[in-house]
Amino acid sequence: MSSVAAAPVERTALQSWAENAWRTFHRYSPLLLLAIAWELAARLELVSTTALPPLSDVIASWVALLRDGDLQANAGASLFRVGAGLGLAIGIGAALGIAMAWWKPVNVLLAPLVEIFYPLPKSALIPVTVIWLGFGDASKILLIFLGCMLPVTIGAYNGARSSDQMLLWSARSMGAGRLRVLRDVVLPSAMPELLSGIRIALALSFILLVSAELIVARKGFGYLIGFLGANGSYDAMYAVVLTVAFLGFAADRLYLLIARRALIWRA
Repeated sequence: MSSVAAAPVERTALQSWAENAWRTFHRYSPLLLLAIAWELAARLELVSTTALPPLSDVIASWVALLRDGDLQANAGASLFRVGAGLGLAIGIGAALGIAMAWWKPVNVLLAPLVEIFYPLPKSALIPVTVIWLGFGDASKILLIFLGCMLPVTIGAYNGARSSDQMLLWSARSMGAGRLRVLRDVVLPSAMPELLSGIRIALALSFILLVSAELIVARKGFGYLIGFLGANGSYDAMYAVVLTVAFLGFAADRLYLLIARRALIWRA
């Protein structure tokens, strides 16, 4: 009897897995078509193989870089810079945004600075950070921190400002102090906007990382891209570019999964 009951359950689980797999394949099938078009265009010499090496050669170069250890060594340097800069930006940016929304003197003091620096192209700060901190990791971490802090700050500020006034009044009428209202009402209300700001900062962190490393670095993805391009190893250069693209995509997918779980209470 139990085996008969188990069969439909197994079929349902298998069907669910098959449906999810098909949805995933259907969603990302344009990438497969792009890969096929890339390979054919290069092999049929529709484009110069210097400008666009065959994808199969790029994959072979990626394996060679992995085997030689060059990819891992430079990946470690880049991921450390991204993690440190983005982590600082999230922690400090979220605190500043909520403080601006919650305490008017802080908003009066910081709002003009945010408005001035937000539209500034963050890559323009590369020479400044190098002058301040040199060519080491610190200048890249500072650049990522400065560039990523503003989206997080604005997201936290907008989220905290949009807190439901009815909930605020209810909490205060029940005797909750300012800090408790901030913790139990404002912070949960700010989460969706804050998480959106962090997602923007996550994407921006990879852009700033590679931009800085292309110009002023002796190790990292950006340095490796520039070095390989300057030496004519275009298939290996594309391999590193695709690695950065994949890591950025994987980080974004993982972040979305974490964000959905963090907001599951809103469902």
